[in-house]
Amino acid sequence: MAQPVLALGAALLTVSGSVWYVPALADLRAVDDRPRSRRDAAAACVSAWGATGVTAVLLLVAGPWWVPALTAAAGAAVSCGFRTRAALRRRREAEETARHWARLGSRPQAADDRSRTGRNAFAALLAAGLLTAAATAVLLLAGGPTGPYWLTAAVPATLVALFLLLAATAAHPPGGRHPANRHPGRP
Repeated sequence: MAQPVLALGAALLTVSGSVWYVPALADLRAVDDRPRSRRDAAAACVSAWGATGVTAVLLLVAGPWWVPALTAAAGAAVSCGFRTRAALRRRREAEETARHWARLGSRPQAADDRSRTGRNAFAALLAAGLLTAAATAVLLLAGGPTGPYWLTAAVPATLVALFLLLAATAAHPPGGRHPANRHPGRP
């Protein structure tokens, strides 16, 4: 695939990602109004989408393919570092909140823990689908130009759609709310 086509795809992806990085920029601008873990998560989001935008420009400007690939890998590494730090800080903040509630002789609301189960299932299934699709695309491309090219795009896209459907079903089962979020006295 030609680099201008990849650049167009990366640019469109970056523009469509504004639903994530614009609120993340607002979190970063809020400074002390947001917890540190949330600001780190916002920094991870902005760095990932920023790297995608820079990669789109480099795909148009740079000659060799390894320059944009190295930029994308560096952006992913920075984003993973911020996200890891956000998770560690979130855990510390949760422990500190639990200590404060224990001092008060009460216990915190567990709604956040219950809703996290659905998010974790969704994220795990979606990541598994993306990895499976990427591996399938690599295997199809490794065989050389023996098969139709549409198959190289159709099979991974179908796998991602299937895993996305499974992830949505696992996170939000039919019949309403997630079982962990149901009130104990209601069916």
